[in-house]
Amino acid sequence: MDDSNITGTVLTWILVAAVVILVVTILIRAIRIVPQSDSVIVERLGKYHRTLFGGPHLIVPFVDRARTNVDLREQVVSFPPQQVITEDNLSVAVDTVVYFRVTDPRAAVYEIANYLGAVEQLTITTLRNVVGSLNLEEALVSRDVINGKLSAVLDEATGQWGIKVGRVELKAIDPPATLQDAMEKQMRAERDRRAAILTAEGQKQSQILVAEGSRQAAILQAEGEREAQVLRAEGESQAITTVFGAIHAGDPDEKLLAYQYLQTLPKIAEGEASKLWIIPSELTEALKGITNGFAGRIPGLGGPTPPPQA
Repeated sequence: MDDSNITGTVLTWILVAAVVILVVTILIRAIRIVPQSDSVIVERLGKYHRTLFGGPHLIVPFVDRARTNVDLREQVVSFPPQQVITEDNLSVAVDTVVYFRVTDPRAAVYEIANYLGAVEQLTITTLRNVVGSLNLEEALVSRDVINGKLSAVLDEATGQWGIKVGRVELKAIDPPATLQDAMEKQMRAERDRRAAILTAEGQKQSQILVAEGSRQAAILQAEGEREAQVLRAEGESQAITTVFGAIHAGDPDEKLLAYQYLQTLPKIAEGEASKLWIIPSELTEALKGITNGFAGRIPGLGGPTPPPQA
């Protein structure tokens, strides 16, 4: 084999290798596989041609160009705290989080240069307008209202960019340090006041319960004493009735009544109070009869003299 044949063979193999490399390169550039969560903007000769979504696609090599990938998932962007002036001229730091997704990749690429930066600046501007129309107290307690207004304004403004704002959340609203100290003191004083009120209410209820218990005990004791007195009175009444019946059944004379009266005097004398005794005249006559009776039985005290014994 001469040198010319060897040279021709080498050139042939080089040509074949070049063709193979070219074909492989064309195939690689012609086949485009797009992830499910992304989209690809394809330009043909520098002009928008079409949008590729998830799956395999064929493009014309060296004519079509994949400009950029656009993430179609919902994105969460946390912006740094922004100083905002409230209606009552107080500076507060507001920390926000924005949830959005790209719904039109073509508009997000061609209608705005940097949609993420645009969303951030629009959020800051809208936040200052919304919070600036509220005083500090309203801003602290109206987070849902602020979130709703921010979401509505941002969604309307970013619609032309192919962006859908889901919601806007305020992570924190931080007043100045001096104001925070004053608010903390106020809350501490309010907690102390509520604790004092609860303590006083507890003591009041305790005293009411104690007084109610004492009243019930006194009532029960009085009722017990009343029932005891009633029972004693009924017993005494029955005793008097029995004695009175027994006396009348025995047909007593004045001497027996006087004797019973003398037995009752010591019981009447029991007690420390001064007593005034009223003695009926019939009783004095009976006492005289008793005295004469005893005197007649005792010698030397008068009365009839017993007859002499034989």
